[in-house]
Amino acid sequence: MQIKSKIHNQTLYILLSGELDEHTASYVRKTMDTIFDVEKNYNQIIMDLSELTFMDSTGVGVLIGRYKKMNCKGKPIYIYNPSLHAEKIFKMSGLYEIMPKIS
Repeated sequence: MQIKSKIHNQTLYILLSGELDEHTASYVRKTMDTIFDVEKNYNQIIMDLSELTFMDSTGVGVLIGRYKKMNCKGKPIYIYNPSLHAEKIFKMSGLYEIMPKIS
């Protein structure tokens, strides 16, 4: 799992590459929380999931946890360009209700 981030026009962009499952969940959780806390000049988050090759229920839990953390701070999370696998999981789980898909 690789995580890349950048800020552009007060938007924090995060790219997740690889598998988000029980083996990578702790790393993803800690890394994203660090990015959220260290970066200062953003008011929304766009997660690019185009390179996410696999996600299980543990990964869903990680994303819901990050949503809750940032929702309390008034910073919405949007999903961009999900892989076919991620798209299926987001639709089945209803995650698009809390983290809308954008194009």
